[in-house]
Amino acid sequence: MTTQMRTAILPSNSRSDPDAHCRLAVIVGTACLLAGCSGTAQTKDPRAAAAKRTPEVGYVVVRPGTAPLVTELTGRTAAYQTSEVRPQITGLIQRRLFTEGSLVRAGQTLYQIDSSLYRASGDQARANLASAEAAAAAARIRADRFKPLAEIEAVSKQDYTDAQAQARQAQASVAQARAALRTAQINLRFTSVPAPISGRIGRSLFTQGALVTSNQTEPLAVIQRLDPIYVDIKQSAAELLALRRSLARGGAMPTQSPVRLKLEDGSDYGLTGTVEFTEVTVDEATGTVTLRARFPNPQNLLLPGMFVRASFAQSVADNVYLVPQQGVARDAKGNASVLVVGAGNKVEQRAVTADRAQGANWVVSSGLKPGDKVITEGTVNAKPGKPVKPVPAGSPQRIAPPANGKRGG
Repeated sequence: MTTQMRTAILPSNSRSDPDAHCRLAVIVGTACLLAGCSGTAQTKDPRAAAAKRTPEVGYVVVRPGTAPLVTELTGRTAAYQTSEVRPQITGLIQRRLFTEGSLVRAGQTLYQIDSSLYRASGDQARANLASAEAAAAAARIRADRFKPLAEIEAVSKQDYTDAQAQARQAQASVAQARAALRTAQINLRFTSVPAPISGRIGRSLFTQGALVTSNQTEPLAVIQRLDPIYVDIKQSAAELLALRRSLARGGAMPTQSPVRLKLEDGSDYGLTGTVEFTEVTVDEATGTVTLRARFPNPQNLLLPGMFVRASFAQSVADNVYLVPQQGVARDAKGNASVLVVGAGNKVEQRAVTADRAQGANWVVSSGLKPGDKVITEGTVNAKPGKPVKPVPAGSPQRIAPPANGKRGG
């Protein structure tokens, strides 16, 4: 403020008063201070500056590619082989020759049935065979003797014919006796009950001294082979039909991928398996089709009847885009959309088809073009039709230092 202005402000009768000069200085200083603060607030208002600044967004450039269509289904384990140990003869169990729950080998004797009656039957069949052989030898010699006599008509031809028939009947009796002996020997061998397959045997359902028969309903024990082991996976017929239609249209390609398991406690089964085949009929009660996978089970961790979840890729989708999940938004009806950096760095909204997720990405099958810049960072500030400042996703944020080294307040 100039000296002329101060002179004009002061009244004529107080120009020489020192107190008046002090009061005037206070008033002028206060006015300057107020004016300075008001100017600073107008020039450094953060909300006004943010309104004028173009929002910065991060984008990813999408390219078409392939993505496995991973399916997760429920299933139950089943033994690779199951065999019921059954008696083939009637008799009393004398001994049980295995430990319940242990591993047994094919051909290993599991039970010993009383064999005394079958040994006697074998001896009788052997004696009958010897008798039949002796009778057959006599009949054959008699027929041989009648042959030259019949030629010189020393005996009638009818007698010679009867002798030949008796020789053949005796030979047939020998064959019958030999078959009876083999039957007795087989029955005697059945008194030792062997293991039909190798595997882990369960509890014995019959004890020593129990009477067993060849036509009983209950088995003596059950053997199961658990390494490898089957997993029967259930898939709805509708899902399988959609998959086959997709393969027929060429939108997907078949694949043979490993199958992974999650156990009942949520943990992962470390080993992978392969799908062996798909059942050719649909279960009328559940409307599902069974897929059977085979898994190695060296530690016998998987037991028959366990509930598991299997995940595997049944096909590979072609010409799809993998978009990070934070870049895909959905409305109240579940329709998916993305924000794309368009011409002039203006935001465009695109409706897309994203039916499934793969890891941290959505698999987008339609709605995008090669080279599109999909906004994945700063989507809150990106509005359709508004300009943005696009930078590659993951770029470090640049914060400018305050002007004159002062903090804005």
